[in-house]
Amino acid sequence: METLKHKVLNYYKQQTDDRIDAFRDMIAELTEDAANDAKGSAGDKHETALSMMHLEQEKLNNKLGEFIIQKGILEKINPEAKTTKVAVGTLVKANAMHLFVSAALPKIVIDGITVIALSPQSPLGTKLMGMEKGGEFDISGTKYLIEEIV
Repeated sequence: METLKHKVLNYYKQQTDDRIDAFRDMIAELTEDAANDAKGSAGDKHETALSMMHLEQEKLNNKLGEFIIQKGILEKINPEAKTTKVAVGTLVKANAMHLFVSAALPKIVIDGITVIALSPQSPLGTKLMGMEKGGEFDISGTKYLIEEIV
């Protein structure tokens, strides 16, 4: 039977794969548009359009790079690993919230449970790292209690 942690990890892996594919498609389309535009145009207008396409392509390549890094982080997570301390790949229940320490990714709902993925470098992630069940900490006046480490 697939655990919540397995489902969360698989969902985020699929989501990053889908985004990587989408960005690669957009980059390929821009490259093709630039090549076609280069064949039939000349002058300042053409140069401006080409520059805009290159800027957009650069932005897309940066975003693609971010998702490839996130995918790399997710690929290193072993959903079978058991730990008593919060580490990368840990699913933590704190204040009735489920937090997945991995990479900064969108909030999702799996089996009716809301899960927030956060980077270990984020303020909340930094506080969580190395803590154990029962651990308490405070961020911006909000007290957190670690109820469970999955």
